[in-house]
Amino acid sequence: MSIQFSHELIKGRIAETVFEQMIRDEGRYNVIPFGYEHTMPLLMQYQHLIEIKQVMENIKDAPDFALISNDKKKVYLVEVKYRTQLDIKKILEISEHLLMRWRPSWLFIATPDGFYCAPCRIIIKEKNISRLSEKWVTVKRQADYLNLLNEFEKK
Repeated sequence: MSIQFSHELIKGRIAETVFEQMIRDEGRYNVIPFGYEHTMPLLMQYQHLIEIKQVMENIKDAPDFALISNDKKKVYLVEVKYRTQLDIKKILEISEHLLMRWRPSWLFIATPDGFYCAPCRIIIKEKNISRLSEKWVTVKRQADYLNLLNEFEKK
């Protein structure tokens, strides 16, 4: 494993933590860690069972978080990625891959310039991803968390 791979892995985890804390601080959604990293350790102890292998395969590509609105009427499955810059080709690939197993799903991208988030189906349709809406997180809170994200990028 190269140091570059580890560097990218750590930036990805930082983006996940920034997303999770920013959404929690906003207080509009209950945040549930949902992805592979959170569910697989529990299932690994049963990996020798045939049925568990199929379940593990399905979970492998699970989005990172489930967000449940405070009124319990909306649920969002969100994949979180860190990118130094937006590459629409890569974003389209990620969106298409997510939609193969998880419908509906959303993609959140953290960059040094800002946060982006949209439903994968819209990203594919419009071949673009929009900035994170104030309906999710206020501009002020986004700015605070962007500063925090960029502190880690400098080091």
